[in-house]
Amino acid sequence: MNTQPELFRGLDQDDIDHALSFASHMTIASGAELFRMGDVADRLFLIERGRIRLTLPIQVRGHEENILVEERLPGQTVGWSALIPPYRLTLTATAPLQTELIVFSREALQAHFAAYPSVGYVVSQNLAAGMGQRLQLFQTMWLREMQRTVELRCA
Repeated sequence: MNTQPELFRGLDQDDIDHALSFASHMTIASGAELFRMGDVADRLFLIERGRIRLTLPIQVRGHEENILVEERLPGQTVGWSALIPPYRLTLTATAPLQTELIVFSREALQAHFAAYPSVGYVVSQNLAAGMGQRLQLFQTMWLREMQRTVELRCA
């Protein structure tokens, strides 16, 4: 990975290398699903190459539609629900093209953060920033939908 992953922003290279030493790698094919909303979140993923589409599956006229929430790129994190109780994934993730991922198990990360609290603190701050951005995104989407609903009622 050419740039510092967002999850590890603010850590020195030795701390990053130590965390990467217990990660594994996986490749998923174009069109493959990485995880589904509601699944147990037991792994966290860093995108090394490729892209991951995060979608919200909703029922539309009797069939499921996947509404795009965002696309994540190399250096970005997906599956951070693995570190946030109740450890359930909140979106569905698919790869629009072949994608290479660095994979961390929840147990390994939690043990690492217990042994190195300063690393856990930095990672927690980075996760909180990502969650804040996601919250703002959903708030914007919700407000647009509310505005549409109000306009339809007033028409």
